[in-house]
Amino acid sequence: MNTPFVLPIPPKLQTLPGSLPIEGAIRIELREGIPIFQASSVVQNRIEQLLDKQQDTSLTLEEEKELDAYEEIDDYLSFVNRMIRNVCLTQS
Repeated sequence: MNTPFVLPIPPKLQTLPGSLPIEGAIRIELREGIPIFQASSVVQNRIEQLLDKQQDTSLTLEEEKELDAYEEIDDYLSFVNRMIRNVCLTQS
């Protein structure tokens, strides 16, 4: 019996965020039959806006918190996507 390889949860991902910054922030896309979680185009555009503003001027405290929240969500999505991919590859 094959036991799937399970990645340990990185320390900074030990607790989930209380909420997502906006509703509809995540979409699921199938790639090669594997579900991949990604930020929605609305979120991607907002992140680009914040990063562009950050290069030109400083962000407000609220904008910094928003950008940090998106970064945290990206870390979680990356971890979940790696786990799903590993499970799917070990099952095939």
